[in-house]
Amino acid sequence: MLEYQQLKKNRRRFLALTGLTPKEFIELHQTFREAYEKAHPEDKTAQGKVRQRKTGGGRKGQLRTTEQKLLFSLVYQKTYPLQVLLGEVFEMSQSRANRWIHELLPLLKQAEDLARQTAQASIVEEVARLRKAAAERATRA
Repeated sequence: MLEYQQLKKNRRRFLALTGLTPKEFIELHQTFREAYEKAHPEDKTAQGKVRQRKTGGGRKGQLRTTEQKLLFSLVYQKTYPLQVLLGEVFEMSQSRANRWIHELLPLLKQAEDLARQTAQASIVEEVARLRKAAAERATRA
């Protein structure tokens, strides 16, 4: 499985897969985490209802941390692989990869907007370039 903790040790590979350096990733992660926590508060369930039990119960997903979630969405934006392949790389089914894509890409956009407001211009430009390239590849397919 492609994991952030291992990938961050190899700067060249990290840049090739995400389009960002590890330092830029960390800066973007701060705003991504804020956007994710705002969209998914711990006191609510995935459906938005008030939680009746403590968090942490149940099956553990493949994208456990916000770093993994951001890595997943950046790899998708940069490489634009088939969802089946993305699922294999992150050890999940194609349908689960599809769900994560649709859930995380709007949060990546929110993080980009937050980064723009906090003057992290180089990261915003790179994410915008990745989004544009992904959109162009989608229209060609």
